[in-house]
Order: sequence, then structure tokens, then C-alpha cells
Amino acid sequence: MANMAQSIRMALHYAEKNLQLKDIFGQDVGAPLGGVFTATQGLKNSWNTPLDERGILGMAMGIAMTGERCVAEIQFCDYIFNTMDLLKIAGNTLWCTNGQVPLPMVVMTPVGAGIRGSVYHSHSFDAWASRLAGWKIVMPSTPLDAYGLLLSAIHDPNPVLFMKPKALMRVRGEELIPGEPADEKNLKMMIDAPIGDRSKWKPHWPDLQEYLVPLGQGKITRQGEHVTLVSYGRMLLLCNEVADELKDQGVSVEVIDLRSIYPYDWQMIKASVEKTGRVVFVNEDTEVTNFAEHLVYRVTQELFYHLLSRPQVVAGKHLPGIGLHPNLEDASVPQKNDILQAVRLSVSEQP
Repeated sequence: MANMAQSIRMALHYAEKNLQLKDIFGQDVGAPLGGVFTATQGLKNSWNTPLDERGILGMAMGIAMTGERCVAEIQFCDYIFNTMDLLKIAGNTLWCTNGQVPLPMVVMTPVGAGIRGSVYHSHSFDAWASRLAGWKIVMPSTPLDAYGLLLSAIHDPNPVLFMKPKALMRVRGEELIPGEPADEKNLKMMIDAPIGDRSKWKPHWPDLQEYLVPLGQGKITRQGEHVTLVSYGRMLLLCNEVADELKDQGVSVEVIDLRSIYPYDWQMIKASVEKTGRVVFVNEDTEVTNFAEHLVYRVTQELFYHLLSRPQVVAGKHLPGIGLHPNLEDASVPQKNDILQAVRLSVSEQP
């Protein structure tokens, strides 16, 4: 099974071959590195830019305004903050021009903690991104979803921010990508560059097929009756573990993978909360002005009389950054035990 980095690489190759994707660019995106996580390794149309996030965004906007599709990468989301004004302009261009100037551009950026990246390589960006009107925002939790979401993002006429969880880039999936060889060793030999001299190396791509995950469509990863857990990205895997552990203790947890932060699948959340009467939202961005706070607000406004306990948010601490020491990182972003405690508290509360 492919890991997430390989699935992104295969999606980009499919788009080069079938979707007229002519430019994939960013710092270290081209040869020989193929991106810091190797997610753009071996691609025909990938090229390197200077270390200039504003230049990368400006280039992407210019290419997209001509009607060409492109994928740009900010090497870590920790360095996307100096582009906020450009992100805003990109988001409002289609609207301001009354639909005359589409921006079919994708911006990829690795997000979150989990790699012991310390202050400058551990930020989350989902809360900030959710406030960028005009953008579509996605974050996969599995390689197959990464493949399907990226292809949908490339198809879309709007700017799409594709956030890759740093800690999941080497995690293998449980489902084959359409066209992927079943033996992961064969896949590695076909598309992973060897260590050392890569000057003569070329990938041998499998016969990949189109697979689309509609933007704005969530997925129920665990069926349950007692409480709803809503998450995305790296935290989604922890939520699955919590649901599996509590099932053995007689607590039935329904887990929703949002996949798209905006637009988000409100109907899926609504149906689940109406069924369970309880909901816990989980992500690793900081707890103040967290995107989940909006979801809690909407739940209480529209589903108040269905609730059996107060909605909860499990999120990162409101700190300037994340420390390098493992204990500091673990204390800064949600861990499995934090989610367990929140779910147990939700189930224990009675109206």
C-alpha cells in the first residue's frame, strides 16, 4: 500500500498526464529532492523556485489567471503566514470579477506537529485557512483520500489549499489507489528514487486511474450510537483508535472524517449528532479561535434540543509555538488520552 507522500506523487503524475497540469513548483519541489517529503519526486513538470513564499503564491496566481492549472507548494505551513494578503486576494478574485477570472490553482503545504519539528516546523494552519473566504480547504487522513482530494482540487476552478499532515506522510494506507501495484516493494522500486546519485534515475509509473473525493464530502470511519467524534488529518487516526478502544468497554463512538474543512459536510455532522446527542470536535490547531469553535456554535444554534451533553473541543494549547522536547510537544497538542477523557466526560453527562 502506498504511503501519503507516494499517493500525492501519483496524483500529480496522473494530473500531468491527463488533466493538463503543466506546472508544479516551490522550494526544493523539483529535482533532485522532489520536496522535503519527496511528494513531488520524479514528476515531469516540477521545478524549483527561490526561497520566496510570496513569489511562489504570486506565480501561482499569475499562471491560474491565464487559465492554466498549477500546483504550488509552501515547504512548511509555518512559512505561509507572510502570504496572507495574497491568499485573501486569490480567494476573492473569482468573486470580484463576477466569475470572469477563475483561479484553478492548488497550494500544497505540510501542516501540524508530530515530527518533533519544534517552533518553526510544527504549526497548524486549518483555523487560519477556514477564514480565507473563496478558498476550498482540504486535509486528508489516508493516502487514498489524499489521492482523491488532490485530483478533485486540481479539477476545481477555485483556489484550493491542500494541507498535508506532516506526521502522516510516511504512513501507509489500508486501501489500494486505483492502478497501484498490490506489492508495496514493487511500488517503491517503480517510483521512489534511490539514495545517492539520481541524475539518471527515472520513475516507472503504474497505470493509474482517476479517483475523486468530492470536496465538501465527509466520511464516517466508525459507526456508533452514543457519541460523535469529528476530526480530520492526523487527529482522525487517534479518534479511530479511541473508538476502537471504547467499543470494547461498551461505548459506541461514531467517528466522522471531515476531509474538507471548507466547504464542510454539515449534513453528515447534523445527522450524526441528532442520532447520538453528543459531539466532540478534535484538531491540533490552537484552542483560541479554533475552527471547531464555529462547529460547536452551529451545533448549539441548530441542534440544541437534540443535545444530551455539552459539545466539546479538544485542541492544541494556545501557545506561541511547540517545543522541541517530546514532552513539550505532547503537552501542546492533543494526545489519545485527551480524546478518551473528553469522550468519557461527554458520555457521563446526563441532561
